Amino acid sequence: MADTPVLIAGAGPTGLVLALWLTRLGVKVRIIDKASEPGTTSRALAVQARTLEFYHQVGLDDAVIAGGVKIQNINLWVRGRRAASVALTGAGENLTPYSFALVFPQDAHERLLIERLGALGVRVERSTELLRFTQHDRGVTATLRRPEGAEETCEAEYIAGCDGASSVVRAQLGVGFPGGTYTGLFYVADVVGTGAPTNKDLQADIEDADFLLLFPLEGDHHWRLVGTVHDLPAGEHGSLTFDDVKGKAMEHLRLDVQEVNWFSTYRVHHRVALRFRDRRAFLLGDAAHIHSPVGGQGMNTGIGDAVNLAWKLAQALKGGEKILDTYEPERIAFARRLVATTDRGFVLITSRGALATLIRTRIVPLVLPLLFRLRAFRELLFRTVSQTQVNYRSSALSEGATGKVRGGDRLPWVRLDSGQDNFEPLTALEWQVHVYGVAQRALSDACAELSVSLHVFGWKTEMQRAGLQKDALYLVRPDGYIGLAGDAANAEGLRRYFAIWLPRLSASRR
Repeated sequence: MADTPVLIAGAGPTGLVLALWLTRLGVKVRIIDKASEPGTTSRALAVQARTLEFYHQVGLDDAVIAGGVKIQNINLWVRGRRAASVALTGAGENLTPYSFALVFPQDAHERLLIERLGALGVRVERSTELLRFTQHDRGVTATLRRPEGAEETCEAEYIAGCDGASSVVRAQLGVGFPGGTYTGLFYVADVVGTGAPTNKDLQADIEDADFLLLFPLEGDHHWRLVGTVHDLPAGEHGSLTFDDVKGKAMEHLRLDVQEVNWFSTYRVHHRVALRFRDRRAFLLGDAAHIHSPVGGQGMNTGIGDAVNLAWKLAQALKGGEKILDTYEPERIAFARRLVATTDRGFVLITSRGALATLIRTRIVPLVLPLLFRLRAFRELLFRTVSQTQVNYRSSALSEGATGKVRGGDRLPWVRLDSGQDNFEPLTALEWQVHVYGVAQRALSDACAELSVSLHVFGWKTEMQRAGLQKDALYLVRPDGYIGLAGDAANAEGLRRYFAIWLPRLSASRR
């Protein structure tokens, strides 16, 4: 037997969420990181609604919201004045219980995840480095370097590479990581300051290609600055300090910085690994895909990878490894679309020249507020940025369609008359059947036979508006996506689905 079912290399948000979900699913994990302590500086700030939905399933959503700041508006600044303001509230109020934009920095995010893992008896092994690993029929043999320098052999059934852009797991697998690096340099600064934009709005200076974003953080006058720097002399980026870039924040946004807690610079890349899986080894997060910060998608996408893989590993460890074949197709397709989308957005924001400047400073401030008056535009933008629109319709796991909902879609969210919602049963982290209306006897019998939970919700018109169909069958995966959608009378279809994808469960429950 292996020392541990799953070895996780890398303790950033992706690795920590993978460890948390696996632990909650009853799977023993070992999580290592070569860094001696958690990061104290971070670039990722946005926590999207879909991530909060995942966090609700493991009881983490309230703590994240309490530690973050809800963004009310985006203010666009040109030539030292506010050129436009766009309200963010309400766009997704009928789509998710988290219809807001939330800023919660990655460093605080990691500390919270580490604390929750610790409460479950799991600790991150610091200063522990993955040197190499080999795969065999029954698992993985990994060589680790311990904090004191000694080497250790670790046997695991699976290994998860959550070890960032310079992933050792990806390098060991020989998986290509095509893409490129944007010109110019990014910086991020954690500051305390006062001035004109002293509220909880997101401020964006769009005057030129060296764009600047000002994010409010928890605490009085606490801000995170993110910006770009062009035209640096060769070799000088390593010696850049906040003094070299503070002029724009002070002049354009009229921010009076009293204290700089920390400052760092970094390059921005856009890459997607050619594969996310090699037998018993998996790539997640920045080890699998990296892209520009446009839209605040990076950290959330890694967390989505972790949730997708966690329940599949848990199921595979009980018997039925076939389900692991669906991890790469589901996540790599989204990663490729995301990199292409954020790449186009980044190029638009940072392009130089008269036309680009005209679009940024004149057209965008004029057109964007008008577009936001259109409910359809606000909802589309919210669905896209919040990742609630992500679906796995083309996955082998996804079957059927009923109403507006197809297999592979995220389960539509609806409020219930009781004051709760239909997402509450998802905290069980298990396969379950939902019926909105009345469940037929044949379906109830099949669910009892298969020992799968059946949740029946009284029908209301809001369910139809959400895309659900009265009395239909929705087999919901542990991550809240629909595996099978169809006629509630099709109990045999449910049995067949279980026989294909959950054979051990199906056999043991007959």
